[in-house]
Amino acid sequence: MRAMQSRRQFLSRTGGVAMAGGCMFSPLLAAEAGEADQIIHNARIYTVDDRMPTASAMAIKGAMIMAVGDYDTLRGLAGKTTRIVDAKQMTIVPGFIDCHNHPIGETLVYEVLVGNPYQVEFVTIQSIIDKLKARSATTPAGTWVEGHFFDDTKVKDKRQLTRLDLDKVSTVHPVVVRHRGGHTSFYNSKALEMVGFKDGMPDPFGGTIDKGPGGVLTGRVTDRARTPFNSVGDRPKYSQAQIEERSRRGMAHISKRLVEYGLTGVHHQGGDLAAIQAIRASGELLHRVSYETNSAMLDAMIANGIQTGLGDEWIKFGATSEHGVDGSFSERTMAISTPYKGTNPPYYGNITESQEVLDAWVEKVHRAGVQVNCHANGDVVIDMVLNAVERAQKLYPIADARPKITHCTLINDGLVKRIKQLGAIPAPFTSYAYYNSDKFAFYGEEMMKNCMAFRSFLDAGIPVCAGSDFFPGPFSPLMGMQGMVTRKGWDGQTWGANQRVSVAEALKINSYNGAYASKEEHIKGSITPGKLADFVMLADDPHRVDPETIKDIKIVQTVTGGRAVYQA
Repeated sequence: MRAMQSRRQFLSRTGGVAMAGGCMFSPLLAAEAGEADQIIHNARIYTVDDRMPTASAMAIKGAMIMAVGDYDTLRGLAGKTTRIVDAKQMTIVPGFIDCHNHPIGETLVYEVLVGNPYQVEFVTIQSIIDKLKARSATTPAGTWVEGHFFDDTKVKDKRQLTRLDLDKVSTVHPVVVRHRGGHTSFYNSKALEMVGFKDGMPDPFGGTIDKGPGGVLTGRVTDRARTPFNSVGDRPKYSQAQIEERSRRGMAHISKRLVEYGLTGVHHQGGDLAAIQAIRASGELLHRVSYETNSAMLDAMIANGIQTGLGDEWIKFGATSEHGVDGSFSERTMAISTPYKGTNPPYYGNITESQEVLDAWVEKVHRAGVQVNCHANGDVVIDMVLNAVERAQKLYPIADARPKITHCTLINDGLVKRIKQLGAIPAPFTSYAYYNSDKFAFYGEEMMKNCMAFRSFLDAGIPVCAGSDFFPGPFSPLMGMQGMVTRKGWDGQTWGANQRVSVAEALKINSYNGAYASKEEHIKGSITPGKLADFVMLADDPHRVDPETIKDIKIVQTVTGGRAVYQA
């Protein structure tokens, strides 16, 4: 075995790994690590590190990146047991990071899916009825029958789902179909009757109860108006052991799906923390988790002095989960300053919380050292969130707080300037530009020029990150990148082309900026010596293919911590 080399010798042998001015490429460079476990060469490596943007080889030791450069300078790190991998000119990029995801695998494993969670697919209303009717046949009367992943613009019938459709499923079960966007549900007559909703009734604060001609209920209910349904009807009952097993199986399932699409890091919006820990213990946790929580667990964190960052590189407490302030972009309930087209009386979307309540919540979280994260789609509520954060910072200044604004969909120049001044991190939708282009006509081209404004954020020097918002959007990072680069949807329509970014910028948004959003840029987000060996091997180079085919690039391998967790 060759003798251990000094740090200076190691740097000199890994040519190009030093920065101008004599600074090291990474202060975490493992100079005394000895021989590499693995050296990958003959690759197109995009590091997302300005100090060495591209390379052809990388060395890995344990879970860490040991060196990056070319094979001639790295081959000296090889020993008798080092595995030499010829990448055959395939492309390697940092592991993708999704900064807003609801990865509740139980729904995927156990529930009725009336739409496709992962791709654009059109369904019929009859297919929805048939699937739910089959479930109702094995469900006791009075117990809820639920459908998930419905998308109202992916229906071959080209009309809205109604309570009369769902009455064909059952008249003795409450039936609900949940829009994948998470802010709209469709109920049958039985469910509406159980909560006492009647024709012509007014809308409550923060939601709508949709009505047709003559004030007749259609069955569509949005945002906070859905709350009463949580208290009626029976739901399946499981023992504690069954609950834990379902949760564990669901989490293991979705971890497999995430890495299949190249995701090595995900900001979890809540979910079962015990299940995440259980699958880690069993070796089934394949992606890294920034756990974002709210409500009782957040209160417990604050009460016990637990701040953002507690944990390790696999599971850590991140920001709060999205604290809702308005409705949905895809379901056309976000709060905007101009009325929705064709609405009479004028409809401006749903604000779901007052400024006073929001101010108090933000102050409480901010003072506790927990990273604030608010769901704000429309320009009206982005302004409210900025007001609340500015107020909290004035009362209790914290350096580099990095408050997240989840979605941050509709912006203007004034909002962008304030976001920059606050050091806030917007996490706009990524896959929406491709997947949801059929909804953009509801807003129009002028408004879409200021929606999902990646270009505006980058030009202002804001480290904008990527949020799929799964369930609402598919979580494929490559689909997200294609939409960000082209602004062209599945239907061939282009919206807001002024917000296009380059492939290199889209890659950074989906990797390094994701790590920055959770204050982990020092350990991941780029292919840099001393960082975690999280990367993805692609069959084609997204910088070189037709931009309209980026989503179709095959993911050959996903590696988390030096271990292949997915292999095509």
